[in-house]
Amino acid sequence: MSVPTQPPTLASAASALAGGQSAVAYVTELLDRSAATDSAINGFVSLDREAVLSAAESADARRGKNEQLSAFDGVPIGIKDNISVAGEPCRCASKLLAPYNATYDATVVERLKAQGFIPFGRANMDEYAMGSSTENSAFGVTSNPWDTNHVPGGSSGGSAAIVASGQVPAALGSDTGGSIRQPASFCGVVGLKPTYGRVSRFGLVAFASSLDQIGPLGHSVADCATLLDAIAGHDVRDCTSLEGSQSALSGSIDELPAGARVGVPTEFFEVEGLQDEVRAAIEQTKAALADAGCELVDISLPRTRYAVAAYYIIATAEASSNLARFDGIRYGARDHDADSLIDTYFQTREQGFGDEVKRRIMLGTYVLSSGYYDAYYLRAQKVRTLIRQDYLNALSTCDAILAPVSPTTAFAKGQMTDPLQVYLSDIYTIPVNLAGICGLSVPVGRDRAGLPIGAQLIGGPLQEQKLLQIASAVERAFPSWRGENA
Repeated sequence: MSVPTQPPTLASAASALAGGQSAVAYVTELLDRSAATDSAINGFVSLDREAVLSAAESADARRGKNEQLSAFDGVPIGIKDNISVAGEPCRCASKLLAPYNATYDATVVERLKAQGFIPFGRANMDEYAMGSSTENSAFGVTSNPWDTNHVPGGSSGGSAAIVASGQVPAALGSDTGGSIRQPASFCGVVGLKPTYGRVSRFGLVAFASSLDQIGPLGHSVADCATLLDAIAGHDVRDCTSLEGSQSALSGSIDELPAGARVGVPTEFFEVEGLQDEVRAAIEQTKAALADAGCELVDISLPRTRYAVAAYYIIATAEASSNLARFDGIRYGARDHDADSLIDTYFQTREQGFGDEVKRRIMLGTYVLSSGYYDAYYLRAQKVRTLIRQDYLNALSTCDAILAPVSPTTAFAKGQMTDPLQVYLSDIYTIPVNLAGICGLSVPVGRDRAGLPIGAQLIGGPLQEQKLLQIASAVERAFPSWRGENA
């Protein structure tokens, strides 16, 4: 097990720096922990020690002049390998992008740097964010820090694993169908998928543009609120960015909203394969919310059973379009032995893409092809509208929805060999992306094997404040979920 009993948090890091510890010393501790830990976890695909130490020296120089950019000036943040950091690799865990270094900062990275946060390495992921286990990486499988024979979840498995193992206090991931919340649940950290449009996607390598959203992973609800404050807000470079999407959240999460109501969807507990321990953990969460003063109400989300089918049509269609740019001509790897331009395309993509990426490109190309567009893609978009309406209707009667994150805890490496089995396991998370609303995973216990269990809370559009307040109440109810063996 590679999980620290006292993991670093943004709050503890800021306190240490304010108390006189140098950023260089703090960063060196994390670098040394990573050197001792990550060989067993493989949470990073790259980590530039010299660049991180140089940034820490700059933070110390600012503090020496009392010119620190924020309370978090000098605090490291892990960055998923599909988010651009100028001068660093941005490979999306793919062989095809192995030679590529980003030439600019993503908006979220710009905003982190403006407050003095230090980008700390490139976190492993499923290739192009396509997967639920971080087994689909060209740079090796990431292990779950609680049990290295199990997966950390995906696609932001590297981000969750480096936070859980104490290599960074927090990290950024991306969530297209649960890719922050599911690894957060599997690794026992907090993970937040913001409302679509609240955080700029500029500089995020696109998987499915109408679903992708960058969000934070940390050891506490407060840390996720702090990081969301740092990265959220309107951005003219992202045409889907929402006006008025920036508001301070981190200072207002300790009090439960007056008369808070939490909806419990009946359909979610009828899903085949729901692990008994996961079901029991959600029941305990219901009891904790009731004890905290929330009113629990039964709600219905009747189109739940259509969500997986609709998602895997829409997401693969958009992936097919977005990944067409990776052709071996403009950047990335190229097959130099090809006999023609067309052959260059074919050979580069054949050699550069992994099996799961190829599978999704082919499926997406099929549903967009002549004669099938109306039957599949257009119909899926109509179903998406109905699913969003289900959630908006439910959230008009309650402040948040309580649900599992995944039907099971982290599964063993190599266990999920059937792609359909993996797709079906996303049933609880993908409707949130289809609806464009916010969702969060917070740890509430462990199964008999010692693997973490997360509870999912879902909120309405731009209702992160209520969501974080209710999640904070859950967090306070489970202060010792780590148990004696942590």
